[in-house]
Amino acid sequence: MTELSSLHRATADAYDAVSALYSALPRPDLESLPLDRAVLAAFAETVRGDGGAAVVEVGCGPGRVTAHLRDLGLDVSGVDLSPVMIGLARETYPDLRFEVGSMDALDLPDGRLGGVVSWYSVIHTPPEGLPGYFAEFRRVLAPGGALLLAFFESEGDPVTAFDHKVATAYRWPVDDLAALAADAGFTEIGRMLREPGEGERFRRGRLLMRATH
Repeated sequence: MTELSSLHRATADAYDAVSALYSALPRPDLESLPLDRAVLAAFAETVRGDGGAAVVEVGCGPGRVTAHLRDLGLDVSGVDLSPVMIGLARETYPDLRFEVGSMDALDLPDGRLGGVVSWYSVIHTPPEGLPGYFAEFRRVLAPGGALLLAFFESEGDPVTAFDHKVATAYRWPVDDLAALAADAGFTEIGRMLREPGEGERFRRGRLLMRATH
């Protein structure tokens, strides 16, 4: 087992251990986050405009964002490392497809997806591991397919580790994250930064990108 695979296992175990508590934690609902809804809507419109091919939310957790994407008219499924989180997602949203899997080794053919959503799912990955994730996202996306990243922004600091409730996580400068994605074959469509809301510690970043042809 490689070091990165060991990290995956540790992250999955951490989320398995706190899954019930994590799912019950109070957090802003998307209905109270208009900027987040706008970014997700822009992603959905981009995918539909390109023909509406299937979308995968990677690191879907209990499936809340997956369900929102379904409500936006997308053919969407979810993948997560944590078997317990996938069980919760299947129980809560029995009409959706959820599978256990790793974001850097998706059980999907090359070039078939219309979109990938990574909603805070790469936050636990050390900086040296991110290029592998972006390469995998690019592999499964059709040319022109959309990638949406949500992450904690570093607010002018370099990449910074912090004490996330579940496992160590990282805050990223938006320009640095965009540059890593560009190196993997993505072009930026747009970005959004919003200040932390009530109960949130850090600025939130979103990047909407397209796989190059």
